[in-house]
Amino acid sequence: MSQSEEEDDYMSMVFDDAPKAGKETSLQRRARMQKEGEAKARAKTRAEKEAETEAAREAGLATALDSSSKGFKMMAKFGFRQGDTLGKAEDARKEPIHLSMKDDRSGLGLESERKRKLRELVEEAEKEVKRSKIEQVDYRERVRQENEEKRLGVELYNAQKTAERLVEEDDQSAREGQEWTPTSEYKSRQTISGKRSLQSINILWRRLVRNRLEKERDRKRRQHFNDSLSSTLPTYISADEDEDADDKLALGHDVTAIEDDLEDLSDEDLELEEFEAQPLAERLQKVVVYLREAHHYCFWCKYRYSSATLDGCPGITEKDHD
Repeated sequence: MSQSEEEDDYMSMVFDDAPKAGKETSLQRRARMQKEGEAKARAKTRAEKEAETEAAREAGLATALDSSSKGFKMMAKFGFRQGDTLGKAEDARKEPIHLSMKDDRSGLGLESERKRKLRELVEEAEKEVKRSKIEQVDYRERVRQENEEKRLGVELYNAQKTAERLVEEDDQSAREGQEWTPTSEYKSRQTISGKRSLQSINILWRRLVRNRLEKERDRKRRQHFNDSLSSTLPTYISADEDEDADDKLALGHDVTAIEDDLEDLSDEDLELEEFEAQPLAERLQKVVVYLREAHHYCFWCKYRYSSATLDGCPGITEKDHD
């Protein structure tokens, strides 16, 4: 019985001829060789080749010089030992110089030239941004100044209109209340020999009167041109001596009659030019001061006070009334 127990069970799946562990069978060897052949036959990509080259280069640079090499033996004769620096200086280089591989086919120095041009482009772009910001600030400042000039021009016009109106009111009051004698402030409507004199008008609002007279002159000229039967021949002199002034004006024979009452519009007014050469703010300030001193009127309060002290007025400037 014991002998039968020692015999192998013929039903077991254990085979004596099974390959031992670690030994490659022919099938395994054929599969391995097929895989290796396929791997060798496959063309490597450029990235894979570059990665392998980089890895091999880094491995070579990381490997110390072998003492059995001819180069190491030559340096050892001059006193070099593994780990020492090259040269006599203690702070000399111990590690090899890092390689910067050139992958393209461009010439030497082209990369540095590109970097220089790129740096110049960046600097130019930064300057352009700064210039644009400065121009934006200048533009806003210029627009602000233009708007301020327009506002001051409107304020000056209103102040001149107010001054002219107050003079006319005082002129009318003086005529109604007592025998009127024109003063230096009441000469805006004075006539000399039946003709208007611009020089007699206060310089502070003389421009208003001059512009009004120029518009009136232009209007009369247009009316004369439209109404005249022979406006295209203004120099024609009629032989008829019986024509009166109205007939001559209607027929265009006497064009000088239009400007009889505007005699000095064509004359140069140096005083007015000098006044208008001043900044708008200064001209406005002069008109405001005149209104306060001559008429007790505050232009910013829009009120005429009863006394020269202008009690209740916060000040003479516009900022005082903010």
